[in-house]
Amino acid sequence: MEIPLAQRAQQVTPFLAMEVMERAKQMEAAGREIIYLCLGEPDFATPPAVLAATGQALAEGATSYTHSLGLLELRQEICRYYLNHYGVEIVPEQVVVSSGTSPLMLLLFSSLLEAGDELILPDPGYACYPGFVKFAGGTPVNLRTAAEDGFQPQAEQVRALLSDKTRGLLINSPSNPAGSVLSGAQLQALAELPVPIISDEIYHGLTYQGEERCILEFTRDAFVLGGFSKAYAMTGWRLGYLISPLSCVRTLQILHQNFLICANHFVQRGGIAALQQCQEDVADMRAVYDQRRVELVRRLRELGFGVHFEPQGAFYVLADARHIDQDSLRLSRDILEKTGVAVTPGIDFGAGAEGFLRFSYTRPFAEIVTALERIEAYLRRRGKLPYAQGSKNVSYHQK
Repeated sequence: MEIPLAQRAQQVTPFLAMEVMERAKQMEAAGREIIYLCLGEPDFATPPAVLAATGQALAEGATSYTHSLGLLELRQEICRYYLNHYGVEIVPEQVVVSSGTSPLMLLLFSSLLEAGDELILPDPGYACYPGFVKFAGGTPVNLRTAAEDGFQPQAEQVRALLSDKTRGLLINSPSNPAGSVLSGAQLQALAELPVPIISDEIYHGLTYQGEERCILEFTRDAFVLGGFSKAYAMTGWRLGYLISPLSCVRTLQILHQNFLICANHFVQRGGIAALQQCQEDVADMRAVYDQRRVELVRRLRELGFGVHFEPQGAFYVLADARHIDQDSLRLSRDILEKTGVAVTPGIDFGAGAEGFLRFSYTRPFAEIVTALERIEAYLRRRGKLPYAQGSKNVSYHQK
């Protein structure tokens, strides 16, 4: 018997970064040595203070339900963090804590969007944004951004796309996949638009150049997505939060009660420890990422990739590979099969990144070195190195 599935489920496209990773895992199981530069998965261990706090929480029996908005103590710490870092005053009643930011996006878009309503998304942008919007019944409106703007939306571009169906603009700073950071002036201009701003700030804490600003400094009619996965190396813990205008919280809370109930009790205790005790851990990780960032950009450019905008935050480099192959999925698959290096095809992030590859620098320096040596050999075989093929090349280790 053929079981029909809902159209809204079938219109969500595959997450290609995961598809690449899953193929790489198959190859690894068959004996290949794989270097994973395809996912935003920190290679650092979760800070000891978080482990200690969650261990103590489990020993104390913190395995029950919590308030549907999250532990009050955690929401209070989030409020303190925003006051200390951005000078923004929020109250615990504005914060919804959940099992990562992904379920919160689904709840938020379901709250904002009626069938056919539009949400403006940056292109290129995080691969899963359009799927969330479509599943909630909305229509993603892609705003094609430019490399010279760090692939970030500019206020005048957004204004040209506004219609009577527009229900919001989603921004991401530091961004995935480009690693660019919106300045205070840019955020101010976006905040003056007559639509709510949804600001995905999951990579806050991982900014290397420029000042890290929060949209709530410029408008209170905004929603902020934040969490612990990236800066605190807590991806598998699944802990995130949404800061909402007070007028919208009750609806979000009811949806959360029905669909998710609450985040794990003991994990929330770990989040409290992260905010209270782990800022030095974040600074140490950020310093290592920064070293990798600088060298990866230098080396990719040396190999002929176009890095049109040097990343300022997160842990990704979006590199133009159109001189090798205009089809980024085909190219990423070929690189994986022939070199054992997993990278993400640019098309995963929208038509604006087709022909690009995203390299993640969340692996140890030695692995990044080896990956680039393999890619150099691959490019040499294809005759795509920028220097003469017959010349005596200086090796990476000699540079």
